[in-house]
Amino acid sequence: MLNTYLKQSQTTNGALVALGIVGAVLGVIAWPALAATGSNATMNWGGMTMELLGGLALFLYGMTQMEVGLKAVAGERMKSILAKLTVNRFAGVGTGAVVTAVIQSSSVTTVLLVGFISAGLMSLPQSVGVIIGAKIGTTITGQIVAFKITKAALAMVAGGFGMLFLSKNEKIKAYGGMLMGLGLVFFGMHVMGEAMHPLRSYQPFLDLMQTMTNPLLAVLVSAIFTGIIQSSSATTAIIIVMASQGFISLDAGVPLVMGANIGTCVTALLAAIGKPREAVRCAIVHTGLATTGVLMWLPFVSVIRDAAVAMSPVYPGLSGMELLAAETPRQIANAHTFFNVANGCIFIWFTTYIARAAEWLVPDKPLEEEAMIVRTKFLQEELLTTPTLALDSVRMEVMHMGETVNAMLKGIMPAIIKGDTKALEEIRQMDDTVDILHAGILDYMAKISKQPLLEEQTRELMQLMEAVSNLENIGDIVETNLVVLGHDRVRDKIEVSEQTQAVLNGFQVAISKAVAAAVMAVAQRNERSAQVVTGMKDEINRIADSAAMHEARRLVAEEPNRILAYTLEVEIIEKQKRIYYFAKRMAKTVLPTVLQQRD
Repeated sequence: MLNTYLKQSQTTNGALVALGIVGAVLGVIAWPALAATGSNATMNWGGMTMELLGGLALFLYGMTQMEVGLKAVAGERMKSILAKLTVNRFAGVGTGAVVTAVIQSSSVTTVLLVGFISAGLMSLPQSVGVIIGAKIGTTITGQIVAFKITKAALAMVAGGFGMLFLSKNEKIKAYGGMLMGLGLVFFGMHVMGEAMHPLRSYQPFLDLMQTMTNPLLAVLVSAIFTGIIQSSSATTAIIIVMASQGFISLDAGVPLVMGANIGTCVTALLAAIGKPREAVRCAIVHTGLATTGVLMWLPFVSVIRDAAVAMSPVYPGLSGMELLAAETPRQIANAHTFFNVANGCIFIWFTTYIARAAEWLVPDKPLEEEAMIVRTKFLQEELLTTPTLALDSVRMEVMHMGETVNAMLKGIMPAIIKGDTKALEEIRQMDDTVDILHAGILDYMAKISKQPLLEEQTRELMQLMEAVSNLENIGDIVETNLVVLGHDRVRDKIEVSEQTQAVLNGFQVAISKAVAAAVMAVAQRNERSAQVVTGMKDEINRIADSAAMHEARRLVAEEPNRILAYTLEVEIIEKQKRIYYFAKRMAKTVLPTVLQQRD
């Protein structure tokens, strides 16, 4: 089970690296003492290192558990909120903050924005507002870990474990995972804090921490560390744990969390490599906002420090290191939030200019170059950890695939009736695109199937697999059957009469309407569109019967090549009926079981 959940979040991608780096840092710090004494008599470095690494592992796993539960419970609602509440820049900021706070990943939020922009559901300036909000949403992690609820941690683990493993209700299991994860977060923080307690009396370590009061050095160290482990949550946790032991002052903590803001952008930049231009622009905006915000506030760290102190509780009865340990964790968390909220209040007025700058830095490719690249547009690896959102990206890709199939249907009848070999081959080549997209979608859905899925999500995955296969079958009918019939017409020099052309074209219009509605039904989970498709059954049968009667009259008419013409035209009608059959099967995947059985 541990392996399953470790795959659920990008937070754990750098977990082992983080553990190794922390161990290496401790080793470097420990070396002077070991060299001087030749033994571990003064400090148990091995035990302390193991406790620290174990605590960090518990923290990371707890964050993963909490994220998985949150995504299972709120993923669908977050997708809906993100799609609907971005009507203006202010709503976009609020939406980005809420969504990121829930799904615990600004990278996933950015990936969703790429999909919306590509689908034309959102403009780049609107997405800037959401990215600003996403930076605010990431501060929820710092706020959570700054609460020292260590006494209740194991009770939360036990309660969550009971809900997760004893309940059969999927929602209760998800809430149990969240509670257990939150308990592990606090318990891991407690273990790390206890492990570092002996360092309070180790002067070389205290001297090293003093160097972190240099804002520029602190920003650089934190940014590099976060960039390596690709987890600002882990960096924030370590900073707050060290603050809770009195090692880090607020003067050092503020630039450290600012640097983590820059370091976490490495994830977005890596995710944008080889992706569409929209993805690169979103990553540029993400990185640009973080970097500009840090550079803008670096000379005014004292302002952030004073604001954090004003917002945080005080403990006048304490002094020295005990006072730092009591007050600084909450102050650092509040400084992190204040920093990102203040940046949001400034940047929100420049969203249009920020978007234009991103478009200038990453211009569109020439249309010819884009046309040569056949690839899926909306399937992003980062969404796999949130199955609800991953399934929605599959639906968007179905619409993308459906556009090519609809174009094939639009062009096939003119190519069969009057086109030449070149026109028919162009239609055949379009099916290559359909096949590439089909393979990409199936591969992506196979990856989704490896995630822990709710029963409803498993059922939706199977329905989408069936719908995509039906759409691919339609493309194959056009390529392997109708294109071949067109070549037969060219080879045998068959002339299709004006009256027959009208019959075939009329039938094709109805079939194209059914396929377009089926694609819309699947892509948007639109039951009304699905019912339109299934409701066309009588109309399709009537048109087919009328076409058959017309062909029967053609057969007895004195026309050249009438047998060949009759065979060709009947075959065309049969293949069109077959296309409708697959369109109807696509539409049925959207309808409730009761309505499916009625047809």
